[in-house]
Parts: sequence; structure tokens; C-alpha cells
Amino acid sequence: MKIRHYLTIIAFALTVGAHADNLLGVEPVTLETPELEAELNALPASVMNLNAADKKWKPDFDFFKQKTNPGVKAYKFMDDLTFVGIPLFAAGWAIKGDKAMFRVNQKAEQGGKSNTQLLTDFKTGIDDYTQFFGPAMVVGLKLGGYEGRSDWPRLLASAGMSYAIMAGFVNGIKYTAKEMRPDGSTANSWPSGHTATAFVGATLLHKEYGLTRSPWFSVAGYGVATATGVMRVLNNRHWISDVMSGAGIGIMSTELGYAFCDLMFKERGLLRNDLLLDNEKPSFFSISMGVGLGGKDLKFESDGEEIGLKFRAATVVDAEGAYFFNKYVGVGGRFRVRAQSTKDFGDFANFVAGEDFYAWYGLKPHYQNAFPQDFNSSDPVDNNLNYLDRVGFKMNSESEWNANAPVTDSYGIVKSDHITEFTGSVGLYFNLPLGKHFALGTKALIGRSITQELDIDGHAEGNMKDISYTMSLDNRQGHKDAFGDPTLSLNDLQYPTNTGEKWSDDWEYLTIGAKSSTSFGTGLSLTYKYKSNFSWRIFCDYDYTRKDFTATYDPFHFVEKGMTSGASLLMDMALSTSTDEFADGKGIDAREYHSRKHMNYWTLGLSFMVNL
Repeated sequence: MKIRHYLTIIAFALTVGAHADNLLGVEPVTLETPELEAELNALPASVMNLNAADKKWKPDFDFFKQKTNPGVKAYKFMDDLTFVGIPLFAAGWAIKGDKAMFRVNQKAEQGGKSNTQLLTDFKTGIDDYTQFFGPAMVVGLKLGGYEGRSDWPRLLASAGMSYAIMAGFVNGIKYTAKEMRPDGSTANSWPSGHTATAFVGATLLHKEYGLTRSPWFSVAGYGVATATGVMRVLNNRHWISDVMSGAGIGIMSTELGYAFCDLMFKERGLLRNDLLLDNEKPSFFSISMGVGLGGKDLKFESDGEEIGLKFRAATVVDAEGAYFFNKYVGVGGRFRVRAQSTKDFGDFANFVAGEDFYAWYGLKPHYQNAFPQDFNSSDPVDNNLNYLDRVGFKMNSESEWNANAPVTDSYGIVKSDHITEFTGSVGLYFNLPLGKHFALGTKALIGRSITQELDIDGHAEGNMKDISYTMSLDNRQGHKDAFGDPTLSLNDLQYPTNTGEKWSDDWEYLTIGAKSSTSFGTGLSLTYKYKSNFSWRIFCDYDYTRKDFTATYDPFHFVEKGMTSGASLLMDMALSTSTDEFADGKGIDAREYHSRKHMNYWTLGLSFMVNL
């Protein structure tokens, strides 16, 4: 063992000596340190905007202490205005007179007060709270120490100025225009104060955190604000024109509030710069609103009978996004909601309007011939009950009417006064840059379209009636009708009598819908990139689909509830032989109409885009 150790030491010594001889005469090695230059622009935007306060969060309750972080760019007066609120307000003003389906409340008319009502069964109080989502988010994030655009003094001043401008605009217009609400409660409908408040809060969130932290704060704020406006319409508190104008006022007021505070505070109280994205690929997510053109008439034909509806221009709302592989080509999808409201219900409106809708109308000539003294000869009659005369029964008071009339009350509940299409599509997106800020775009999409029905429910109530009559069948030669059938004669028709029972009926008066269908779409757009992560886009889209529509119309459903079986059978026969265009040959059964139509939709709109 010892000999091996000695041999190992000798071998190691010889090896070191050989290497030492090889290094003789070699120049010493020197290290050169390259000069380093700071290139902040090479860092991603998320790193560029970090500061010492981001490293450790702590609550911020310095409401009166002004703070300014170094290196934050000061805003100039009107430096950050987009003016998007102006066209929104103008659009609401332009369609202010284009109301949805409504009826006049009879009792209010009798009291001397015109009360226009859109009757729906939707009700929620969530919109009373969602209007404050934006400021609640801003204050919560700020208290938690999550820095936004401004310190507390500048934020409070900007918010206070924005809400003050909004309140001045909204109240000044409300009590000058004196627009009646859809529910007829007050004459201060246009513009919507809830919607304006919601969009002020959404724009606060957008400016404080959407522009400086993440664009998804802006998406959340404007999404909740839009939902608030929709709920105001569904709650029967506002027309769609009120909501559009309210949204425009909210955005415009906040931009003005921030512009004035930028002028007063200058560089003081600014904590963060806007986000800067350095991505040449035009990937995006967008929220769009547009006006749909085309497909305004819908006609149905059955047994040679043609009836139809006319629609207004459609309201179109989109959520759209695409991922681009390079500057020019990408893949993506679009979810589109297209709603068209009726101008009126045309041939279907008689029941809702309260004119000639009673099933008794078909028997009125028989009653008048038998008992002329029991019918009014003049129209209108006294005591504001002129609509009672249309069925021909003479009544001297409302109480007498309620105790004897076959139908004492009837109305339609408009559950949906529009046809809504939900379309999901996917396909290719194309982009052609025109410079640093502008680009042209197009797309080729295929998808599936689902239709939500137009829906009106009917309600009627009254006194149960019975009718005494005899009928004779004449089968003698020469006494048959034109079709060779025996003639049926009505004899000994007696005035209908009360059975002492009350009746009421609720049913589906009118539904119009369509089967799902395949949709094809394309379009042309012009995009303006006004921030590194935000753009505006003007677009014109074309969509095609073939729809199979079905209309189910049931105006006389209540007859069986309001009469004894014998009386309703007589009613059915009377309507089956009536010359009325709806009743002819159909009796009291529901009518069903079909229509296959090629739908060509054009949509003009504006998109708010988040660049990804």
C-alpha cells in the first residue's frame, strides 16, 4: 500500500511539471468588460410600469396627501379625449321617437292622464346596484394599495367633476324633454340616469386601471354598465333611446371631468403611465354595437291568406376576438345578438289594441236582429265605455258591465316585442396595415343562428254565458249549398244569459319564431389604433341565412272558458262561416302560418377593441 502511494505522488508531480513547461512564454490573459447601456424600451410594458410601491402592497388611506411618482408623463388638456360619447348620445336622440310596442292604459285615460305602457313580466332591482360597480371597484382597489392613474386628491377631484357634469346634463335634459317612461309613472325618461351613472363609473375604472394596469378592467366596467342599461329597458323603466343617450353622457362627462382636472393638476398626483404594448400582431378582443339593415318585412301565407309584420332597423351587439399568426392572417370567432322590434303588430294587433277582438263579434248580427232594443245605436257611448259598444251590449254603468258582460277585461302582456337572433361564428380574419395607426380588415365566417320568439300572452275574464238555440239540417234536393252539402240553419236564438259563474283565461296569444339555421358572414372594417392597447373600428358586415319562420296566432282561445259547451260550439260554427279574414273557415282554433325566407343582413357599427 505504501509503495502505491509513493508511485501516485511521483506521477502527479511529473504531470504538473509537464504542464508548467507548456505554459512558459505565454502572455497573461486579460478580461475586457463591455460598456453597458440602459435600454428601457427593450423591457416589456408590465416591467416598465412597475415601481417601488408594487413590490409590497399596503392599504392607502392618504386621502388628502398628494403623491407624484417620478417619470410619469403629465397629461395636457383634452390630451386623452376620444369623443365616443357624442355619437352614442346623438344615436339615442335620433331614435327617441321610435318606441317599442305599447298600449294605452284604459283606466288612466278615463282619469284624464295619458299613460303609455309597455307591459312585460320582467322585474329586477339589480340595476339599482350595478350602476355603482365602477366606482366601487376603483375605491376598493385604491384602498387596498393597488395604485392606478391618480393619487387620492386627483382621483376624487376627477370623479367629483365627472359626476357633477353628468348630473347637470342628465337633469337638465330630463326636465326639459319631459319624455314619458314606458311604465307611465313619470315624464322624465330621456336620458337614463342609471345608465349615465353606470358609464361614468365604467369610464373611471377604464382610465384609472384599464389604461394603466390591464385592459380587462375596462372590459369588466363597460360590460356591467351595458348590462345595467339593458336591465333598465327590461324593467320597463326606460326606452332603448334613453339608455343609448345615457351611456353617451356618462362617457362624455367623465372624459371632460378628467380633461379639466388634467388642466388644473398638470403633473401633480400622477402615479402611473399608460400601458405600452410592443406587439405587431393585430390580435384583439372587441365589444361592438351597430345598426342592422335589411330583412324588415316578414310575411306569412296560408290557404291563400297573406298576413305579415313590419320591423324597425335591428340593434346589433357583438363580442368578437381573433388571434393573428402574423400581421396579416389569423383565426377567431364572433358572438352576435341581433334584435328587431316590431313597428306594430299589424293584422295581429286587434286583441292588444282592444278593438273588435271579442269572439262575440261574429254573433253580433244575430243578436241585433233578434233583440234590436238591447243594442246601442251610437258610438261612442257615454261614461268613457265606448269600447263596450263594439260588442253591441247596452250598459249604463261600469258596475253593470262588470256584472253582465261576457268579457269584462282583456289585455295583452308583451313578453317580447322583437325577434332576436343569437349567432355564434368562427373563421379566418385578414388584416392589411395602412401605417402605424390604421389598418383595413375583412373576414370569412360560418356559424349557427338560433332565434328567440316574439311572444305576446293574452288575458281575459268575464261572466260565464249560456245561449239557447235550435238548429235544423235541410238535406232536401235543391236546398244544398254550393258544395253539395246540406244547409244548416240557426233557429230560436236566445239572448245569452249569465250562468252565475266568473271565468278567466291566460294563454299564448301570438308567438313568432324560427328554426335554427346555418349562417355565413363577411365584412370590411377600418381600424384606428389610438393607444398601444386600445383601438376603435368602423365596420360594415354582411350575413346570410335561410330561416323557416312559424307564427301561431290564437285570438279566440278564451271562448271555451267564457261559454258553456253548447254556446262555444255555436261560436265555433259562427266563426267558421264568418267573412272575417282571420276567422274564415278556422273557427276558434289557433291559426298557424309558415314562411321560408332568405335573410340578407347588413350591419353598420363601431367597435371598442382591446389589443392583445
